Amino acid sequence: MRVRNRPRTVRQGPDQLILAVMPVSPGMAEGTSPRPSSGLPAAAGVSPGAAGVASRPRWGVSVAFATAITWLATVLMGLYMLAVWLIENDLTSRGSIPSRLPVPVIFAHLLLAASGLTVWVAFLLLERKTLAWTAVGILVAIALLGATMFLRWIPVYRDSGPPPRFPGDVPPVRPEGNFPVAVVTAHGLLAVSTLVLALLTALG
Repeated sequence: MRVRNRPRTVRQGPDQLILAVMPVSPGMAEGTSPRPSSGLPAAAGVSPGAAGVASRPRWGVSVAFATAITWLATVLMGLYMLAVWLIENDLTSRGSIPSRLPVPVIFAHLLLAASGLTVWVAFLLLERKTLAWTAVGILVAIALLGATMFLRWIPVYRDSGPPPRFPGDVPPVRPEGNFPVAVVTAHGLLAVSTLVLALLTALG
C-alpha cells in the first residue's frame, strides 16, 4: 500500500511557518476521514449486544433461591395444617363443632400457593422480571387469604369451647383449634419473609 505525504502547516511563532510532512493513507487522500476511536478497548469475544445486558448480582441470585426455600417451607407447613383440619373436621362424630374457616378460602389459599411457587421456579430458570412480578402478585393474594383465616382462627384459639355434654367426654373443639400454635406462628413468619424476599428480588 502506498502512503502519500501531504504537507501540513504548523505555526510556531508569529512570523514563522514550518512545513511538516504527515503520512496520508489512500483513504484519507480520497476524502474519507478516519473513524474516531472510543478510547475503550474492545472486550475479546463479547458482542456489542451482549455488552449491554446487565447480569444479576450474586446477592440477587441468593435472595431469589432463599425465597424459593422459604416458600417451600411455608407450603409444607400449610399442608400439615390442612391434614390436621381434614382429620378433625368430622361432623359425623358426637359433639363435633363445624369449622369457622371457609372451605373455598382454604383451597384457594392452597392452590395459589402451589401455583405461585411454580411461577417462581420458572423465574429462577428463565430469569424474566415478568414472572417475578407475577409471583409477587400471587403472594399478595395468598397473604390476604391467609390473613383472613388467621383472623378467624384467633377466636377459636382463645375460646375454650362449650362444656362437654356427658361426664368424662372431651370438650369439643373446632377443627382449626387443633393447630399447634408454633406451626401457625412459623407459617405466618415464613409467609411474610417470602413476600419480602420476593419483592426485593423483583425490585432487583
